[in-house]
Amino acid sequence: MHNRIALHGLRIDERLHALVQDEIAPGTGIDARAFWASLAHIVRTLGPRNQELLARRNALQHRIDQWYRRRRRRSPQEQRDFLQEIGYLEPARAAEPIATPRVDDEIAILAGPQLVVPVDNARYALNAANARWGSLYDALYGTDVIPASEGRTQDGAYNPVRGAAVIRWTERFLDRVFPWQQGRHGDVRDYRLAREGGRWQLVGLLASGAVTRLADGAQYAGHVRTGETLQTLLLAHHGLHVELHFDRRHPIGRRHPAGLKDVVLEAALTTIQDFEDSVAAVDVEDKVRVYRHWNGIMQGTLEAVFEKAGRQVTRRLRADRVYTAPDGTRLALPGRSLLLVRHVGLHMYTDSVTTDTGQAIPEGFLDAMVATLAALHDVRGMHPLGQSDPQCLRLAKTL
Repeated sequence: MHNRIALHGLRIDERLHALVQDEIAPGTGIDARAFWASLAHIVRTLGPRNQELLARRNALQHRIDQWYRRRRRRSPQEQRDFLQEIGYLEPARAAEPIATPRVDDEIAILAGPQLVVPVDNARYALNAANARWGSLYDALYGTDVIPASEGRTQDGAYNPVRGAAVIRWTERFLDRVFPWQQGRHGDVRDYRLAREGGRWQLVGLLASGAVTRLADGAQYAGHVRTGETLQTLLLAHHGLHVELHFDRRHPIGRRHPAGLKDVVLEAALTTIQDFEDSVAAVDVEDKVRVYRHWNGIMQGTLEAVFEKAGRQVTRRLRADRVYTAPDGTRLALPGRSLLLVRHVGLHMYTDSVTTDTGQAIPEGFLDAMVATLAALHDVRGMHPLGQSDPQCLRLAKTL
């Protein structure tokens, strides 16, 4: 049985109290005692209202259950009328415009995949956060997008027949998304940069000796090179980015006429770091682990050490990606997906913190407070890998 710390009318499990005081609060500018005072105020003022709403929900559910048991046959209109009568449905209102100021592009205007990951597993949480960028070559080679027929199996360490099929598929993809004025990506023997009008332009040297340019030159977004050696090209399409990686000495690049060793896509734009559905965080030990991992992500310090293919691997958050833009300036793109938090619903209660009379508090109250406190490390620029938008905590609550 662990001790509890009495503060501001709350009784806090000593393990959770130590986590907030020693690991999360330092550096945020928020005193740990002030944090608990704020939570106590929320519990006092909103806790009773939350109980009222839960009681109303239970009453509505009871009436709905009874109505459906009595009426085996009911029309859609009868169901709608009943639900409006008891206040479950509100009458339709005139449409109202909704603005989205101070919302990240990944939520407001960009279309891309979203992951959900249990934050109690450090390795999974890091993998998901790092899934902003992913290898198209690896995705094609390791899935059934490329059929295993005609010798294209995944047997052994590497099957060059399957590898060639991956490259052909990728070249067709590039032809669709980033077409040249003439020729195809499969015809390019060298990707080059040309300085024109004070800006870098992308050109391709075809097998015929002709020089071609992108049909839409604005799709070239940047590059990385060491000396005169081109390492990475950055292309853009509908606000999303694709990297072409070059290395003629690489086992894959050696087989490609232009030395293209990989194509990396901007993939999982957002990730829900889940405190709820995919996590079994029941006891205080579980909650502390969840909060510690989230805090480590917000501080950029979380690591996962594991064995893979007979060697020890350390997984960390990836840094932002930096390029030279067409005008020669520095261009940085996020190296990690935009992280959202799904808190436990307000119908669930936790005894990690209780009132001074021993009553559990809404778990969503605690999740929201701890997650936001930890996020201040990132928002206030203390994250070593790149600062979030200071105007937005980049948190979202999904009930």
